[in-house]
Amino acid sequence: MFAYIARRILLMVPTLLGIMLISFTIVQFAPGGPVERIIAQLQGQDSSATSRISGGGGDFSGGQSAAGGGAAEASSSRYRGAQGLDPQFIKQLEVQFGFDKPAPERFAKMLWDYARFDFGKSYFRDISVLQLIKEKLPVSISLGLWMTLLSYAISIPLGIRKAVHDGSSFDIWTSAIVIIGYAIPGFLFAILLIVLFAGGSFWQLFPLRGLTSENWSQFSLAGKAVDYLWHIALPITAMALGAFATSTLLTKNSFLDEIRKQYVLTARMKGLSEGQVLYGHVFRNAMLIVIAGFPGAFIGAFFAGALLIETIFSLDGLGLLSFESIVNRDYPVVFANLYIFSLLGLAVNLISDLTYTGIDPRIDFETRET
Repeated sequence: MFAYIARRILLMVPTLLGIMLISFTIVQFAPGGPVERIIAQLQGQDSSATSRISGGGGDFSGGQSAAGGGAAEASSSRYRGAQGLDPQFIKQLEVQFGFDKPAPERFAKMLWDYARFDFGKSYFRDISVLQLIKEKLPVSISLGLWMTLLSYAISIPLGIRKAVHDGSSFDIWTSAIVIIGYAIPGFLFAILLIVLFAGGSFWQLFPLRGLTSENWSQFSLAGKAVDYLWHIALPITAMALGAFATSTLLTKNSFLDEIRKQYVLTARMKGLSEGQVLYGHVFRNAMLIVIAGFPGAFIGAFFAGALLIETIFSLDGLGLLSFESIVNRDYPVVFANLYIFSLLGLAVNLISDLTYTGIDPRIDFETRET
């Protein structure tokens, strides 16, 4: 097993390298980089970057004076909208953002820095990228962890019972609920929850923004826990709806496949109780496919799946941070998030494989060829 783990860890290196290389290459051809953002701001043509630059990483006022002073035309500049700006100012922007160096050199430096977990500073915020991610991490951890735990805690027992009572009235009406839950987008369900329970049109039972109340630090330990759960109740409910439906059907189908196999009939003929058959024999085999979907479900909930929910409930997490960074071409934040979550996804997949062996010792990754 140690040799397998070592091989998997070594394979993470070229995988991460490929992900970063493809993303870096795409960015080189994407229009509207940070230099263009600053130029558009100075020309009064862009407002999305302006709201993100307050207190940011550089003084751009020199560009305005250069433009207003009738400086030399930058007609030969490769940046759109640079006409009327001093070419020297454009060069200063390139130096500030690191674009004065060729792309291979910038990529090599990024890889060396990321290998040491040095992600630099945000282009438009006066803060290091790592510190910025740490500030947003509690929101994403809360959403991803609780959503995953809740969906699996409900869907696995429900899926098992649906498989055992396949075709019964219980199976039919729960399937209807599951299908409806799967069909409703999470963000629409979130809006419905706000309308019903967050002061939209009916009751105001839950808060609408933040993870905790403003005076959270003054509460007792029990009060802090209650306040925290009170704030995340609606976002977690909205996020768990789709995942709950998917994992329930996956669990049911997996158990149905196993229940119909010959070894289950043999176990029953030996006089074993239904519980012994179900949890002593079927459970190990049926849960393998459910565990296989855990890494994707966790990473999706932890990052990409939380974007709309974070926006609707005014939760400032990594999903919203990544989206804003892409829109504003804050490349250090974009690439840092990509690197961290790619590394996290590879690690979770390895943990998932190791969990297989704990559930079913017959699985031996050590002898499998890579």
